[in-house]
Amino acid sequence: MNRRLKHSRYITGFDGIRTLAVIGVICYHILPATMPGGFLGVPIFFVVSGYLITDLLLQEWDEYGKIDVKAFYLRRIRRLYPALVTMVLTTAAYITVFQRNLLTNLKGIVISNFLYVYNWFQIAHHESYFDKFGGESPFTHLWSLSIEGQFYFLWPLLIILALTFIKKRVKIFDILFVLAGVSALAMAFIYHDGIDPSRLYYGTDTRTFSILLGASLAFIWPSTALKRQLDRRLSLMVDVVGLISLAIILTCFFKMDSQSATIYRGGMFLFSLVAMIFIATVAHPGADMNRLFTNKVFTWLGKRSYGIYLYQYPVMIFYESKIAVGNHPLIHALIEILLIVVISALSYRYIERPLQRYNYRRLGVDLKGLLRKQSQEKWLLVVPVIVIVTAVVGMFLPARDPGSEQSKQLQETIAKNTKQAAQKNKQIGTTKKATKDSKNINEAATSQSPKDFQLTTGLTKQQLAKAQTLQITAVGDSVLADTSAKLTEIFPQMYVDGKVGRQVYDTIPVLKSLAANGKLANVVLLVEGTNGSFNDNQLAEIMAILGDRQVYWVNVYVPTKSWQNTVNNALTKATKKYHNLTIIDWYNYSRNHSEWFYNDQVHPNVKGQPYYANYVARKILK
Repeated sequence: MNRRLKHSRYITGFDGIRTLAVIGVICYHILPATMPGGFLGVPIFFVVSGYLITDLLLQEWDEYGKIDVKAFYLRRIRRLYPALVTMVLTTAAYITVFQRNLLTNLKGIVISNFLYVYNWFQIAHHESYFDKFGGESPFTHLWSLSIEGQFYFLWPLLIILALTFIKKRVKIFDILFVLAGVSALAMAFIYHDGIDPSRLYYGTDTRTFSILLGASLAFIWPSTALKRQLDRRLSLMVDVVGLISLAIILTCFFKMDSQSATIYRGGMFLFSLVAMIFIATVAHPGADMNRLFTNKVFTWLGKRSYGIYLYQYPVMIFYESKIAVGNHPLIHALIEILLIVVISALSYRYIERPLQRYNYRRLGVDLKGLLRKQSQEKWLLVVPVIVIVTAVVGMFLPARDPGSEQSKQLQETIAKNTKQAAQKNKQIGTTKKATKDSKNINEAATSQSPKDFQLTTGLTKQQLAKAQTLQITAVGDSVLADTSAKLTEIFPQMYVDGKVGRQVYDTIPVLKSLAANGKLANVVLLVEGTNGSFNDNQLAEIMAILGDRQVYWVNVYVPTKSWQNTVNNALTKATKKYHNLTIIDWYNYSRNHSEWFYNDQVHPNVKGQPYYANYVARKILK
């Protein structure tokens, strides 16, 4: 039975909170350098969800003396499932037809999302939330919906047990708050510097604290028991607390970093605590925060925030796979946001609202009636049938990348170069003198005579001689791993540490380790920024580790990503602050030579690798 609550009130300002949260998330994904802390919008969603669901269940218990668990499940399914199923199947169908390279594990992805265990599927398959380059999944963001789904499944049962056996709501609040702390401690203990924190980001055990904080609030701050009229001083105090917490939230949106150790060692818990306080002020009818967050724009966006969250990744992934967004990131970001909002609005109008209210007992009757109609309406059934069939077919097809041969060649090159670099690194000591043999070009590696090699590289005899003994430490991402063989032909004494998917922040512990082991030469080559932008603090930490060493940093050519210009502009700006930093402008040197790259337009191919290595060498030996 679907009971109607007699005293429930709709808190209009919560639509404004949802709008704030979804803006943060969208900006983090589309323009990460603009709002690096926007990922914290998800904990806000969690806290709101924990509070609202618990508050409604407690109201039902107070009015009827029990909770209709079955009716609760049906309400949640009606609200959430139609849009989720539509998005997942439509995206799967699109992948099947247009982007077959993303078919890997599609059946498991679809099933785990429908069962609300996708976050554990991601953990089991070691999927990174933070690797923003190469094969990004349009389903990545759905981890949070799985955590909420698990919460919805268990929570009414746990509330019934708590109210039956513990009874006192202050005590239940205390228990939930402690459990939230345990979840936060689990995140802190599992976190390790230099290791991708995706396991912590996806895990129900390490993310439940946000939901539990919201749920605990409902036990001591029930929406229907809050006074509509407050003493002016109390009302002002609530408003001040609300504005301070809002200011903290906005500051974190613009200042926090998803890779900061602080986030995982208590920072996200404290942020969720601030969000809980903020939500408490908006929930109070006797203060002004609810009115502040109530307006037509916030209400419209807030009601559609679920769809906006759902469709953000598919739009972003599919759009950026076809359009080079790097040179005009803001314009393309606005186009992507517009597409997301339009699709979400259509979803809300034609799928979410109608199916939430629909009487599914009439499904068979309505389908028969529609098929019998002598009108064009029955042809509307063709679209969902085609989508479903196409999606199901895609679940059983092998992934096929149109550029698979090139991708395979790139992977083989990187694997070969990485193995060679590891072997060579063992023979190189930055503190020992180069051997006499290193003065001669290794013809076995170059397959060219010294004279031909000199002409090919464009280096003078003096530069080439200097290159043979110059000790360099090179640290970077997959672009370095791709080109390291050509670089070490020119620089036999180069120590190479290149890794696929490496972010700028990952470079910090690598450099610290090299410095501690005496493997940092006086000349350092950095090949970083391909996989994402960085902040001033990260750059400052890198330069502090390197000290007075001469640092050469190769800027990036990543035309399919919004951070290309952000990274390059930040590096150019950094040269004014750090006298020992020189930027090697690979972007301008290569951007009109698509023939130098594999199909990803980022990694130099067999033809482009010599151009890359020779250009870098000329700049270092200039």
